[in-house]
Amino acid sequence: MNVSRRNFLKGAAAGTAGTALTAGVLAGGARADGGTAHGTPAAASYPFHGTHQAGVLTPDPADKQAFACFAAFDATADSRAALAGLMRALTSRARFLTSGGTPPDLGPGRPPPDSDVLGPAVPADGLTVTVSVGSSLFDGRYGLGDRKPRKLTPMRAFPNDSPDPAWLHGDLLLQLSAHHPDTIHHAIRDITRHTRAAMQLRWKMAGYNSPPRPSGTSRNLLGFKDGTANPTGGLAGSLVWVDDPAEPSWAQGGSYQVVRLIRMLVEFWDRVSINEQEGMFGRRRDSGAPLDGSSEFDTPDYAADPEGNVIALDAHIRLANPRTPATARQRIVRRSYNYDLGVDVNGNLQAGHIFAAYQQDLQRQFETIQKRLIDEPLVDYVQPFGGGYFYTLPGVRDSGDWYGRALLA
Repeated sequence: MNVSRRNFLKGAAAGTAGTALTAGVLAGGARADGGTAHGTPAAASYPFHGTHQAGVLTPDPADKQAFACFAAFDATADSRAALAGLMRALTSRARFLTSGGTPPDLGPGRPPPDSDVLGPAVPADGLTVTVSVGSSLFDGRYGLGDRKPRKLTPMRAFPNDSPDPAWLHGDLLLQLSAHHPDTIHHAIRDITRHTRAAMQLRWKMAGYNSPPRPSGTSRNLLGFKDGTANPTGGLAGSLVWVDDPAEPSWAQGGSYQVVRLIRMLVEFWDRVSINEQEGMFGRRRDSGAPLDGSSEFDTPDYAADPEGNVIALDAHIRLANPRTPATARQRIVRRSYNYDLGVDVNGNLQAGHIFAAYQQDLQRQFETIQKRLIDEPLVDYVQPFGGGYFYTLPGVRDSGDWYGRALLA
């Protein structure tokens, strides 16, 4: 039976009800059984204090924590002083949760200090808490308008997007990453318990990072390796951390963060021939190799294929990263995850991708790439619907520092 792609998309969109996707999709101590998605020993914990926040870059980006949650909040603090109090409380909880330890005994007449989801002692379990702010925090409520990062705006809707307001934007965004999902559940419960009077949850999406099968980079829910060309090492840092003297002084050492929630129409995708799937990506599904190569990390040679006879001119990898001197500084560092929300009202699977990326300049990097991807063949199979643009705060430098201290000073 032939299926119209556009008709399928319309039907899926009608039953989405708060499920949207992004075309950019493709673009203490740990527990004894802790391990990264690659099967290597998991870091028991990551340093909380430093120039930059943890949770953006890891020594090996392929070995990021296996589970994550992106939670956006509306600030409800009634003054700038109350907002500063919120950030201090958030810092205190994140510092404890990422280090691990035993909660204090408050006595039998009071509510327990912890949910005990992780037992009486809280393991660090590789947890990182990465805090970012949205452009809406810089409206008139807190007198921060003149301190907004220069390039921070609400996330724009691109052609092929299906934005759902219920899943968009936020004053604050927490990215929680850990080796196990119950660690993340515990952390979000703990944080919301201690900050309820000053911020309210707006939307939340949990994700997971698939292990490599059989080796190399993890796969997305379309079955293809995802993030093969992610910059690493010093190159990654040079593309991520803001050092522009035109930015506010408090923002130095932070990063612009893009989060895109992208539904993948997996049932429709599974009816497409393997040749067509690989042609849309420009890579082989089994090995991840570019169509003109033999292994995953081979560099595609576009100069030898100017007409796109091997890797089509509109293949995803060719549009996302043309590999020219002019586009080298447009690259981004991605930290993406898969998600699964069950089924929609029409009985279709609600699964997809949490696209998360960091860069120095939203317009020079992410938006330039995204514009090249407009109307690429993959748009028939993905449905971006939510997320936002945020600014990841500089790191908490020491025990006397707190998130956003320089911003709110």
